Amino acid sequence: MDHVTPARRSWLMSRVKSRNTGPELRVRKVAHALGYRFTLHSPSLPGKPDLAFPRLRSVIFVHGCFWHRHRSCSKASMPNSRPEFWATKFEKNVERDNRVRAELRRRGWRVCVVWECETKKPAVLRSKVHRFLSRAESGATASSGAIASRSKSACGNTKANYKRQPRRKKIVSKIKR
Repeated sequence: MDHVTPARRSWLMSRVKSRNTGPELRVRKVAHALGYRFTLHSPSLPGKPDLAFPRLRSVIFVHGCFWHRHRSCSKASMPNSRPEFWATKFEKNVERDNRVRAELRRRGWRVCVVWECETKKPAVLRSKVHRFLSRAESGATASSGAIASRSKSACGNTKANYKRQPRRKKIVSKIKR
């Protein structure tokens, strides 16, 4: 049973954003810091990917673990109230995600999914985004990108790829006035 009133639940759900979320902003910041430029929520592409890199024919989706059912993530729990409603909703979300990724690959785009929980580890996020985009930049063809993006490690989902990157020291120049 839900412990909040229906009015309060409605208000809470109305606050859930689909654009410019915290995880999406973290991914955008990393991609920009790596020197990549992108478009946001491109309406001309299926699923309106969070980040699209037209020059590289690559897209990144930033998925919330709860809404898009990230396997083996504690945030992908099932609500206790109205379980049949939620099961159907989540099933449709996952089905739509698969359909959108397949359509993008069919059109020759490379696809990477970054999960909300992955954005909380800056080194892991940077490594994943860099690996995905540098592969696209190195001249991987659309067909090999489609095949590669089907595997779990296409944009770095394996733990073996989560090596911590050495920190770079910031150089601060003193300005004499």
